[in-house]
Amino acid sequence: MSKITLQGNPVNTRGTLPAIGVVAPDFNLVKTDLSEVDLKSFGAKKKVLNIFPSLDTPTCAMSVRRFNKEATDLNNVVVLNISADLPFAQKRFCGSEGINNSETLSSFRSTFAKDYNLDILDSPLAGLCSRVVLILNENNKVIYSEQVSEITNGPNYEKALEALNN
Repeated sequence: MSKITLQGNPVNTRGTLPAIGVVAPDFNLVKTDLSEVDLKSFGAKKKVLNIFPSLDTPTCAMSVRRFNKEATDLNNVVVLNISADLPFAQKRFCGSEGINNSETLSSFRSTFAKDYNLDILDSPLAGLCSRVVLILNENNKVIYSEQVSEITNGPNYEKALEALNN
């Protein structure tokens, strides 16, 4: 079990994220058109897994905007914004925000959060994803991993982008 905080209050997540150097677990997530995708669907590209509780919070929305702007200009990179929000809400958010350079995926009918050990087990956010950034190389090996210790804070964008560029 990993411990993070929500506004300074302790929160537990399932466990340890996939370690650097291991191949990330496969997943089945739902796109905004309700079709399903797995990790292999994104081919031999580097992948930014921008994982967060909900698009309906300012910090989560900012992470989607920032990775959409910065990481999608890089060659052979795909940004995957992942939350338990329903695909309808994700589509509405992306449309109103002009998010069209990245994929927004819902974990609402999958075991993704459990398989990646990042689901929140207690607190008012129980059942949602914790804030995590994973960078995968072209072979889906983890090359960067960050679980943000305070849910209301954003990830370390600079370190994540540096790992992506190396």
